[in-house]
Amino acid sequence: MRAPKILAVASAVDLDFRYGCTPAWWQLWKGMYEAGVDLVVTPYRGRPVESPWWRVAPNPTYREGESYAALRDGLARLKGDRYLRRAEESPEESVLDRLTRETIWRVVTPRWRRHLERLIERERPDAVVVFTVPMAHFRGIPTALRERFDIPVVFYDGDVPMSLPEFGGMDTGFNYYHGADPGEYDLVLSNSAGGLPRLLELGARRAEAVFWGADPEFFAPQAVEKEMDVFFYGYGDKFRREWTAAMVGEPSKGAPEIDFALGGRDFRGDTGSAREIGDVPFNAFARAISAARINLNVTRRSHATVPLSSTCRPFELASAGAAIVSNPHEGIEQWFEPEREILVVENAEQALAAYRRLLDDLGEAEAMGARARERVLDEHTYAHRARRVLDVLGLTVSV
Repeated sequence: MRAPKILAVASAVDLDFRYGCTPAWWQLWKGMYEAGVDLVVTPYRGRPVESPWWRVAPNPTYREGESYAALRDGLARLKGDRYLRRAEESPEESVLDRLTRETIWRVVTPRWRRHLERLIERERPDAVVVFTVPMAHFRGIPTALRERFDIPVVFYDGDVPMSLPEFGGMDTGFNYYHGADPGEYDLVLSNSAGGLPRLLELGARRAEAVFWGADPEFFAPQAVEKEMDVFFYGYGDKFRREWTAAMVGEPSKGAPEIDFALGGRDFRGDTGSAREIGDVPFNAFARAISAARINLNVTRRSHATVPLSSTCRPFELASAGAAIVSNPHEGIEQWFEPEREILVVENAEQALAAYRRLLDDLGEAEAMGARARERVLDEHTYAHRARRVLDVLGLTVSV
């Protein structure tokens, strides 16, 4: 039996861009390779990056993408900031947003259509899957590919609900759905079960949930010295500023004997006396998790309030055997059992009580982390997620 072949169009493959989904795509693609898939990856932003688990094709609009990123960075610097920031609720399209989309439709979209047509002619894949490329930028392409090649074209949105128009995505990216037609795709995959009705409302023909997970070989407990009491790593505090304050800012001021550390950048709210350690390279992330006695899962408001909207972090922390303290997250009990595999707190007072409880009994913390890792191994690896993707795509493998 011929191995199923998938042509993956990725928002980026290069981890240097700090796109939140990219490390997860790496792990999912590795899981697909291990399931027997022949994967060809072509990036929308940046250069292709080879790996043992997939082949690559070039980015036909590399220069255009880098030029646009430089323009946005320059405009942000003129405003004295790192990003062109959006409102957190129902952000309106700017003149630059509309001008950008019109320019992309004239210049970028036709080149990507020709590029994908050539790749399909050469590779003859069983499906095309578009991984978090702004949907509007490919307007008309799925229809053209289906009509010419009779091939299913799937959109995989790993940022629901933040990507939806009412949230508008992160300050570093595009609004996916303005000017887009989800109905062009045979299927929309989503990290959020609670977001599926909204995707159908926006026009998707069919929508299925595939939750995030973790690669247990990479996210494994590390035998390192403990360097932090309470650790949180994240891409800033937008959409979770109130919870960063409640779980880091207030407790760190109320308990100066506890060492709080923040990894990442762009924390603009109350972080109290927590020390900032900056970016953590992806290859050092599992070590950083193991170097903390307690790890925090501080889920953004958009994901925490729309039921079963998965993020990568709780799965990664659990896979690394961390003792996890989390803010409330609708549906988290479907993935991890509260009190046994994870602690969920409702406010700053409960957060500080949880930290003291675990720091006073490090054996309990270690046992809770071990149980969380077992849950990942049983249900939440990227081998599980890869099989789920292949199942909803209707593809079979010989292994």
